[in-house]
Order: sequence, then structure tokens, then C-alpha cells
Amino acid sequence: MWMRGGTSKGGYFLAADLPGDVAARDRFLLGVMGSPDSRQIDGMGGADPLTSKVAVVAKSARDGVDVDYLFLQVFVDQAIVTDAQNCGNILAGVGPFAIERGLVATRDGITPVTIYMENTGQIGVATVETPGGRVRYSGSARIDGVPGTAAPVPIEFKDTAGSSCGALLPTGNVVDRIDGINATLIDNGMPCVVMLAADLGITGLESPHDLEQNQPLRQQLEVIRLQAGPLMNLGDVRDKTVPKMTMVSAPQNGGAISTGTFIPHRCHKTIGVLGAVSVATACLLKGSPAYTLAARGDGATRSLAIEHPSGEMTVVATLDADDSVRAAAILRTARKLMDGVVFDGQD
Repeated sequence: MWMRGGTSKGGYFLAADLPGDVAARDRFLLGVMGSPDSRQIDGMGGADPLTSKVAVVAKSARDGVDVDYLFLQVFVDQAIVTDAQNCGNILAGVGPFAIERGLVATRDGITPVTIYMENTGQIGVATVETPGGRVRYSGSARIDGVPGTAAPVPIEFKDTAGSSCGALLPTGNVVDRIDGINATLIDNGMPCVVMLAADLGITGLESPHDLEQNQPLRQQLEVIRLQAGPLMNLGDVRDKTVPKMTMVSAPQNGGAISTGTFIPHRCHKTIGVLGAVSVATACLLKGSPAYTLAARGDGATRSLAIEHPSGEMTVVATLDADDSVRAAAILRTARKLMDGVVFDGQD
């Protein structure tokens, strides 16, 4: 099944329908997407990392969990398929897909789907509208980066801190200095390096296109990223899609903070779901670069609108008594695009 999940798009497969051997599976998915090719002209990929994604879903044997979800990023112009990161946007389609494939029994009205994210060991609970026991995709919810409206798919995340790096702050520091730039190395669901845009010689208001054309900036970000990887317990990240590189500036439209993110070599048109959670958390860490600019609000529950090039994404953070983030929720939408048979180009 091909689906839009949040601001991403990709193929959703039952685990049992894919080759059990990882190398064979990856060859199949590269063929399906048409990689490696910058245009992905001979496959289903859309010549963009946001549209070259895969969800592998299976009924879970874990207590209290409905389905297991493995996210795979298929590189556009390289013959690489990686499970080194999670994807909260593609996650938005997992609940509807699992219901459509009969992995989860529906309720009349709404159906919660508890999802184990294999990449990071996290749990997310997606709430899917199911009037009459059928998935409803149409609705009035709107998310920035997607035209039109659709049925809401709220997702709650718990225990996301250190899901890939072993700790919320893998170096133990709120601020690390790398290549002369102050940065917060953080993982609250997505490993991110959060820096002030001004420290990198930009305003933070540039378009993704302009940022991608800024070769000195891209080179500087890659130098920082390659040093940050080992510090974040990610090892050599030369061929990995993490950490993401987020540059923050003062909010422009009433949100908590403004962002521009490289993922890691293309500039995101919006921001990833779990990336937004990590950035929102950085905004709440006293002494961090983001803290100095963020409109943080107060109270045990905070709504932080993370501004991005296409609008904003609101993270609702629940804080403990020590102001650490205990849980985070976010609103996404999803839509079924196609259900059928896909071919990898092999006889």
C-alpha cells in the first residue's frame, strides 16, 4: 500500500510479504523506489528523501502492543537502505495500514493502535477514526506542509529520551562546542544537533532552496555532523541519516522557535515529527542555544509551536516536577494513495 503519512510518503508493507534476508529485502526496495538515481525515474520514489520511505509492519507478540513497525529510509541517489533512524511522519500511516490489513480489531468511532517502533524501541499510540469500524481518511484536520485537510491522527510518545543515543544528552552536556559552534546534542526520539542560525552566518529565515545552495554552510554542517556522530554514540555517521542538523532562530509567527533542518544533506521542507520533539525539548533546557531564543510558556503541560519553512508543528510536552519532558504528543494526518502490487524491475 502506498500512503502519505504526515508530510512524508512511501510504501507500507507487511513484513511477511518482504524477503526475510535483509540484503534481498534491500535490493527489492531499491528496485521499487528506483534508486540509486537522483530522479528515481524507474521506480516509485519521488526524487526526495521525504518520498523515498518504507514502513514494514507486523502483528506484535509484545504485551500491550498491537503492531511492530520498522522504518527504512531508501536513499535517492545511493544504493543504501538504512534503519538507523525512526520516522514519526510515516508512523502516522501505520495505524490506518494495520487496520486495513486486519492486524488490529477496530472499534466503532475511534481505534487506538499501540505501535512498537523497532528502530528505537519506543512506543507510540496512534488514535485512528473508525466510524462503523472502517478507517476514515477525510476530515477537517490541517497540518502545515500538506494541502487540504484530512482526518486527525493524534500520536502520543512516551519514554523517547535516548532512544537512539542511550541518553537525552549523550555527552552529558547541555552545550558542546564543535568546530567553534555551540550546539546541543540531543535525542528525544530523533538524534539532532541544535545550533543558533546566527552562529552559522545565516538569519534562519532563508528558504530551503537557498540553504541548499549555500555550499560553505553545507560543508560546515557536515564537518560538525561527522564529529557529533561519535559523541552521540552513533559511531561513524558518514553513511547514516542521523543526526539531523537543526538551525534555530527567534520565532517569526507567534511560535516557540523557528527552525531550518538538514536531514542530513537535503534541507527539510518542514521538520520531522520526532525532530520537532527533540527541538522542543532543547528549547526547555536551560543554557542551551535554543533556550536563549525560545518562547517556552509555563506550567506542567506546554504547547510549543516549532516553526519550519512550511508553517509550524505543535508539540504538546508534559513535564515532570524537574521540568524534564515525560511525554510528548503531536497531531498528524494520513491518506491511503494506492493499494495493489509493486514490482522491483527484476524478472
